[in-house]
Amino acid sequence: MSATDWYAHKALGEGVFWIQERFYQSGNRANIWLIRGSHQDVVIDTGLGLRSLPDYLNAKGLLGEDPERKNPLLAIGTHVHFDHSGGLHQFQQVGVHKEEVDAIANGDNFETVTWLSDSEIVRDPTPGWRARQYKVKAVQPTHILQEGDVINLGDRQLTVLHMPGHSRGSICLHDKDNKMLFSGDVAYDGAMIDWLPYSRVSDYVRSCQRLVELVDGEQVEQVLPGHFNTFGSKRLHQIASNYIAGAGACHRFATCAIKSIASLALRATNSHSTC
Repeated sequence: MSATDWYAHKALGEGVFWIQERFYQSGNRANIWLIRGSHQDVVIDTGLGLRSLPDYLNAKGLLGEDPERKNPLLAIGTHVHFDHSGGLHQFQQVGVHKEEVDAIANGDNFETVTWLSDSEIVRDPTPGWRARQYKVKAVQPTHILQEGDVINLGDRQLTVLHMPGHSRGSICLHDKDNKMLFSGDVAYDGAMIDWLPYSRVSDYVRSCQRLVELVDGEQVEQVLPGHFNTFGSKRLHQIASNYIAGAGACHRFATCAIKSIASLALRATNSHSTC
């Protein structure tokens, strides 16, 4: 299957494109975002990496008429979980938060929580493909990100916000001028996952408190999340506030139990070796 068949996209305006993997039918299917800038284009999250995302971007002309006049395309992982980081190895310029550099550089499929089934892939990307063969490939990040870093696209800037909880290196990217927040898995309109190996409820609560402060400070109007549909600031406030309110002792106890089971299952199917 070609890359042009595997992916589909929609233009949202203001140089932002929403890309998805058509034949990955799962609640884990991640949103892929392309942000065009006058001097730099950025891809936020890269999906599974089963087909070439750079080939798709070029074939569809999404990088503009003269992409060579810009800095090399930069791919940023909001975190290194497999559904977001699987395609990072396809890019020459790669950025992740410093807490997760080793995981992606070593192809650590335990920390990338690689968990994929045949039933989720409704058309084989290649003949004979099977989910058990799938691993996130190692890549050495060229950009080691941390809180407060600014990614300059020329006519717009993205500020890195370290928002751990879902994973230890989870980030949001904040376009302050346009009041847009690319939230990764820190916040999306669905059940928040805080029971994976490097998840931490106390960190997630603090990150959600920061989200509430961003909304209260009128710094966010549109959220472009890691999964499902986009939404506005009011819904972001509700999502973050509801998580904070529900993160009591009972929730933490249940999360700890689920986390232990999830970790055992992931260790049984993934190793820390380079893949």
